[in-house]
Amino acid sequence: MKRTTLLLAAAVAAVPALAAEPAPLPGCAAAIAYSEAHNGVALLVLEGGKVRCRSADIATPQELWSGTKSIVGLMAAAAVQDGLLTLDEQASDTLAEWKNDREKAQITLRQLLSMTGGQASTVGRPQGYLDSLKTPLSALPGSKFQYGPAPMQIFGEIMLRKLVAKGEDGNPRLYIERRVLGPIGVNVGGWRSGPDGAPLMPQGLVLAAEEWAKIGEFVRTGGQVDGKPLVDRGALAELFKGSAANPAYGLTWWLPRATPAKDAVTASTDITAHADMLPADLVVAAGAGEQRLYVIPSRRFTIVRQAKLDLAALATGRKSGWSDSHFLGLVLSD
Repeated sequence: MKRTTLLLAAAVAAVPALAAEPAPLPGCAAAIAYSEAHNGVALLVLEGGKVRCRSADIATPQELWSGTKSIVGLMAAAAVQDGLLTLDEQASDTLAEWKNDREKAQITLRQLLSMTGGQASTVGRPQGYLDSLKTPLSALPGSKFQYGPAPMQIFGEIMLRKLVAKGEDGNPRLYIERRVLGPIGVNVGGWRSGPDGAPLMPQGLVLAAEEWAKIGEFVRTGGQVDGKPLVDRGALAELFKGSAANPAYGLTWWLPRATPAKDAVTASTDITAHADMLPADLVVAAGAGEQRLYVIPSRRFTIVRQAKLDLAALATGRKSGWSDSHFLGLVLSD
């Protein structure tokens, strides 16, 4: 009996050591307080896949707004692996209606994904896929960064046509869920459609913080599942390289780089102004209302921050006072 009791006690004592979560980050409380002071509703920090900081609710789905765009980048990397496309092919190879337009015929998929295709920047509800194809150019392809919904909607139409040509369902949402989101265990809370009934590519994806974090972990670990690449590795790496027009924006992901771009959207994050103070391998998926997914492979961090969108502030252009660099400083403080 004594021997059995000792063995049982030893086993019980060993379980907490194996199962215990790491202690909260030193800056956890301050990071949560800062987030909540700016309409924050969810915060989750993973280090090496372990929870190091979290708010009370990380399970309620919230719209990512433009954070959806970064999922489109992952879709492109999956499509490269599937042989559906290459990043530097011309969009007009798929969009026959662009072939006779001298300027639009030059636009590459890379330029669409990097917001340098020349489409005029617009504010408001995105048009449908086909109407987006008619968006006039206000700059030569590759010459200027212009953030807006049209390039993502155009990419949605390209994916639709490529999938149909391969004999598959043309719905881009079903493709990204089948190829990436499903395999990494993401539970989609919803995905809004545009005026044409097709899933929106620039916005509309609804995820809980704990689900968005799975996408961050996927990126952090190199786009693998069980040691096997789920997307093309080369294409995945290209997502995190800026363009000459805006070094701070890759292919649908924001980067901490100094930039000559002066547009309002680039100016809305201060990771460019403080690039020398932030990890060089930081990549960010960002949406209106300061929805954020930060991934820092060198520090093994995935950080999700979600907030209630202040529509009145957005409509009037009122600044929220949110600072990405200050928030990250709190999370990363020793």
